[in-house]
Amino acid sequence: MSDEVLTWLPRQAEDVRLGLRERKKRQMRAQLSSAATRLFLERGFDEVRVTEIATACGVSEKTVFNYFPSKEALLLERFESTRTALRTALADPENPPLESALSVLAAELQALTDWLAQQPDPRSAVETVHRFHELIRSTAGLRAYELERVEQLTTLTTAILADRAGHSPGSPEDEICAVALTGLWRVHATSRTRWLAAGASPGQIQQGVSDDVARAAAAVRPVLEPFTSDR
Repeated sequence: MSDEVLTWLPRQAEDVRLGLRERKKRQMRAQLSSAATRLFLERGFDEVRVTEIATACGVSEKTVFNYFPSKEALLLERFESTRTALRTALADPENPPLESALSVLAAELQALTDWLAQQPDPRSAVETVHRFHELIRSTAGLRAYELERVEQLTTLTTAILADRAGHSPGSPEDEICAVALTGLWRVHATSRTRWLAAGASPGQIQQGVSDDVARAAAAVRPVLEPFTSDR
């Protein structure tokens, strides 16, 4: 399996204004993450050493850790893209927080289903992505890392909601609303895994996950109503 198989993973969009050095750094991050994911899928997360990932990319182990703080981060670096995208979307005072979150989720789902639809064998591609999610689910260290990143995402969202509403830090209203908002990612992941396990087509995955997220969003919309406009 080539690293090209892994290009469905969400990454930060390339900014044409970036200098050559920054572009090269992003390219190296992508290369390291893709190589690591390929090895993890082939042999299992705990069976692969960071030195092997470094060798596969022609760099030193120190270089790997210069780009990623941990072995887990190599596989779950997509959280950085999610956090960046959500921070940017929530910063727009004209856009209600719920719609901001839904736009980020929709973009992530679209990236996945577009990639699946473009593969020579979409059914095999669906199986590969399903294996990726199963690897996370079956590895304790990866599950813990994922939960930690979700908590960080919730903390970030809490601070942004407080700022939008003019609340002092630590407001329980802001915290519970942030939990509701970032909980949409859990619904998204659960639905996506279920459709992938069923071997659904890209179109079915798109429709099924979108419908599930929409139902969840309808349930939390009243809770987030106070944040639909700045005070």
